Amino acid sequence: MRVAEVMTQDVRLIEPHQTIRDAARLMAEMDAGLMPVREGDRLVGMITDRDIAVRAVAQDRGPDTPVREVMTDEVLYCYEDDDTAAVERNMAEIQVRRLPVLNRDKRLVGIISLGDLAMSDQAAKVGAAVAGISQPGGQHSQTGGPRH
Repeated sequence: MRVAEVMTQDVRLIEPHQTIRDAARLMAEMDAGLMPVREGDRLVGMITDRDIAVRAVAQDRGPDTPVREVMTDEVLYCYEDDDTAAVERNMAEIQVRRLPVLNRDKRLVGIISLGDLAMSDQAAKVGAAVAGISQPGGQHSQTGGPRH
């Protein structure tokens, strides 16, 4: 199965100069825990509800803090024509629950999450991805690696 068959296509973006309040409101509107961050036509980062909680609120940063100060600027992604089994393995290895999906022109076309994969006919394989993602630490851990 290909990523394009299970990904979420309705993706909103935020810009680095916008506030974490803006990001939180958009996430609430969309019932999403992650937003891609764009500058011009480039994807420059990702911000999650966890980034807001751990990198902002827990550090006494106010709601007017710019997204760029708490976002992860390393953008990990997959392609819409990638095989979902390979993406699941990759998500487990790099310990992430969601990835932006790009087309081969490197334009954002969606987001794929463990939830999307679980809703597909490959739900049994998602368990292995969750097990890998749930291991403590990892480079994208809020406490177990360098801040990006």
